Amino acid sequence: DFEGSKMALICSISNEVPEEPVLSPVSHHVFERRLVVKYVEENGTDPISGEPLSVDQLLEIKVSPLVKPRPPSATSIPAILKLLQDEWDACMLHSFTLRQQLQTARQELSHALYQHDAACRVIARLTKEVNAAREALASLKPQAAGYVAPPGVEQVEGIPPSQAEHMETEPPPGEMTEEILQKLQDTAALLTAERKKRGKKVPEGLTSADDIGGFQQTATHPGLHSASVPGILALDLSGDSARTITGGADKNAVIFQMDTQQIVATLRGHSKKVTGVVYHPRAEIGITSSPDATIRIWAIDSSACRQVVRAHEGPVTGISLHATGDYLLSSSTDQYWSFSDIRTGQVISKGNDPASPSALTCAEFHPDGLIFGTGTADSVVKIWDLKERANVANFPGHSGQVTSVAFSENGYYLATAADDSVVKLWDLRKLKNFKTITLEEGYQVQSLCFDQTGTYLAVAGTDIQIYLCKQWHLLRTFADHTGLVTGVRFGNNAAFVASVGMDRSLKLFGPQE
Repeated sequence: DFEGSKMALICSISNEVPEEPVLSPVSHHVFERRLVVKYVEENGTDPISGEPLSVDQLLEIKVSPLVKPRPPSATSIPAILKLLQDEWDACMLHSFTLRQQLQTARQELSHALYQHDAACRVIARLTKEVNAAREALASLKPQAAGYVAPPGVEQVEGIPPSQAEHMETEPPPGEMTEEILQKLQDTAALLTAERKKRGKKVPEGLTSADDIGGFQQTATHPGLHSASVPGILALDLSGDSARTITGGADKNAVIFQMDTQQIVATLRGHSKKVTGVVYHPRAEIGITSSPDATIRIWAIDSSACRQVVRAHEGPVTGISLHATGDYLLSSSTDQYWSFSDIRTGQVISKGNDPASPSALTCAEFHPDGLIFGTGTADSVVKIWDLKERANVANFPGHSGQVTSVAFSENGYYLATAADDSVVKLWDLRKLKNFKTITLEEGYQVQSLCFDQTGTYLAVAGTDIQIYLCKQWHLLRTFADHTGLVTGVRFGNNAAFVASVGMDRSLKLFGPQE
């Protein structure tokens, strides 16, 4: 019995009092169990005698639990207080060190943020200087080419001498040559004949009303314009509906290829937001307008600005391409509309209504191109004869400034919208309002668009609504944009609907795949 003699037990391996003593029957020595077990598992022999030994042979010695004595330094209350004081001091020193490291990290972060802000300011200043230099270079190129642009035109690239000689003989703004008038009349006659030939037959391949009623969002592209100045303000499609041109609040216009989902070109040059865009239906030419009072003609393939037309003294509020593809209509808050040649940039004709002066808010050519409509800030839609520069009809009835006008391809219908949450349909043959679509209270209409056949009408603003013409039934409503919708267009044969808005996204709607 070892009960009273526990302190005499010494481990033969560690020479310390064992916590769990065992006896080897081979050498009759006492060991700490964990030490001798590890030795036997590795060597299979007794640590002292070297004879064979297994773990099962070890004999456990029953003793009272071991209570280790306190260290000499903790045997009194003053000594324990001293230990606690030392521990407290160590904690305080560690806390002080951590606070110092935190302060250093804060200073380094503040310095890094200051450097980042300074770098952003430098980049912004350099970008502004580069844009200013480009503008200056653009204005100097005509002089370098030895040609002085006619009034109202800023020529950006050099003009061949033969063309310059031809331009010198062109009339000043306010007159049209017989050649231009004949070209307008021939185009109108051709388009009218084609329309009569088509008659009332629905074109082959046109998407049916039932199919449009089942349209869903098929794609959304939010990264076309800068996120720092959010908002896409204008939209148009190419002639084959494969590309879009969008104008943004970031002062740029962007050409986007829809099948590859790639940005083809970014058109930079305006000093203010781009509020109007036109994609030439038969050429890779883009046209943009802005509140900076300029209209720019772009070569899309090279992203180069070919002409800067300065036809107005105020912000340009609307642009529309003539059916010939050679001439452009524009409107402005300076109360004037302008008719310009996109090849030379020259202003051919300008006009206003002295009897009721008011800022023009939008403009659109009739499909035949001999008349056009403008919206005004005093709620009136005016119809003009291009050849005579005369206001031939007025359509009052809206309240608030007119925001959009759109002619149907059938040549008979005109759709108009203003800040009064209604869309009015006018018959150009009878010069009267035959239908009013009343939208919900507070609805903001920003854009109207008929499809190329005049079968459907799209209304865009608070949301997007598609109507079937003649019956004027609502076919589909799209509320996928999170901001105000600013532009809407139909693809060829109404195969899809494209829209842009203040949520900085281009969205496409079509049949579910």
